[in-house]
Parts: sequence; C-alpha cells; structure tokens
Amino acid sequence: MAGHNTQDTQAQDARLKERMADIKHKILVLSGKGGVGKTTMSVNFALALAEKGYQVGLMDTDLHGPNVAKMLGADEAQLMSYENGIEPFEVIKNLKVVSLSMAGHGPDTPVIWRGPLKIGVIKQFLADVNWGKLDYLVIDTPPGTGDEPLTVAQLIPELDGSIVVTTPQQVAILDSRKSINFSKQLNIPVLGVVENMSGLLCPHCGQEIPLFGKDGGRIAAEEMEVPFLGPVPMEQALMEAEDSGTHFILDSPDSISAKALREIIEKVVKAIG
Repeated sequence: MAGHNTQDTQAQDARLKERMADIKHKILVLSGKGGVGKTTMSVNFALALAEKGYQVGLMDTDLHGPNVAKMLGADEAQLMSYENGIEPFEVIKNLKVVSLSMAGHGPDTPVIWRGPLKIGVIKQFLADVNWGKLDYLVIDTPPGTGDEPLTVAQLIPELDGSIVVTTPQQVAILDSRKSINFSKQLNIPVLGVVENMSGLLCPHCGQEIPLFGKDGGRIAAEEMEVPFLGPVPMEQALMEAEDSGTHFILDSPDSISAKALREIIEKVVKAIG
C-alpha cells in the first residue's frame, strides 16, 4: 500500500509540473490581515486580465472562507470531475475559476481541517485541474503566512511574484510588512503593495474621505524597498458588486476605482514582462 501511495504521489507531482509548465505567469495575492479586500483585488485583477484578452485562471486557496465564486456570481457553480481531471468553471470568456465552494461545500458548512488536508486540496487544485494553456494564474490566499500561501510557494517555485494588499490602517500595515518579508524569505519577488480602501468616495459629492488614514501602504512599500502599485478607493458600486456577484471592473469601467485597478494591472503586466 505504501508503495502504491508513493506511486500516486509521484504521478501527481508529475502532473503538477506538466500543468504548471503550460501557465506562463503565476501571481500570489497576499495580505497580512483579514478584511483588507484581498479577494476583491484578486477577482478584479483576474477580470481585468481576461478583459485584455489574456487566458486567465483564478485559484481560490482560502479554504476556510472561499468567497471568490460569490464575488463572481458563480456561487451556484459546481466543478465537474472526469477521468482526465477536474474541469474549472469558466465565468466569462478567458477566465477559469476553481474554489472549494464549487466542490459541494455549502456556504454555511465550516471546513474544519488541519494542515495536511489543506495541503492536499491545494496540490489537487494545481495538479488535477485542467487549467490548459494560460497566460496568468492568479492565486488568492487567506490572510497571514500559514499553510496555504506556504504550500503554494513550495509547490510552484517559479512564481512570478506576490502582490501584497493592505489598507492605510496602521494595524493592517504592520501585518502587511510580514507578508512582504514572507515573500522575501521564500525568494518570491514582491511585485508591489496595493493600498485598498485608500478613501471612501462620497456618492453625493465625489469627495474622498480618508476613513482609515492615508498613504500607509505607500510609506510601508518605501520603507520595505518594494514597489508601490497604487491606491484603490472604496466606492458604493464596488461594494454592491461584491454582494451581487456582478463584475465591477467590467460593468463600471469609468469609475475611479476601476481605473485605479486597471492602472495597477498595467504595472504588474509590465513588471512581469
């Protein structure tokens, strides 16, 4: 039995290597703290890349709080498994998504797993999903520097880099610095820091209100000697899009937040080359 397990592991490792070879660029989206809008950034980054004509995959490794499908309006989608692997769900043209919430886990069902089980699922997402040939794989992770981002980093040593999402709040900045150091210690290039919720855009007058302070992300990036990708203000339309599962960056292209997100993606694409 042990030998059979070893053979299975070797076969899965070979599949993982083969599938990753078909993906040009892999981006890890990190945050040191929860609630900073990291999944919002991951979803809109993937949508923006798909809109530009790139073939994109979005992998949700936040196994305890998988919200990617909900934000994309795909919370009723179910992954299909065949002999040659698992088929990712195509949300729009050019964008394929995989999330644990698409694997039959109800929205109210907690995932009570220790590390080995979580590692196994992430490895399956990478090795057994039929991603096909992609230009970009965007990997959404849970907050912190635990099993999930570490597993991804170990399984994909050729990561193009990480994007660290924070808010201007000092407690978020403190934790974002840990994500930057996490990347550096694992030799993952830090593509840059995004300051989400840089201000609330008043729906009446359009004035930006600095609810959580200002420029904390920029200052942290400068101090840590990594690029600052830009601020993204809060807009009512963006928050409503998340809850309704509509595609904000595509549906509200002229909004200030959508323009900010596109500028960030342009910088990332240019940095990766």
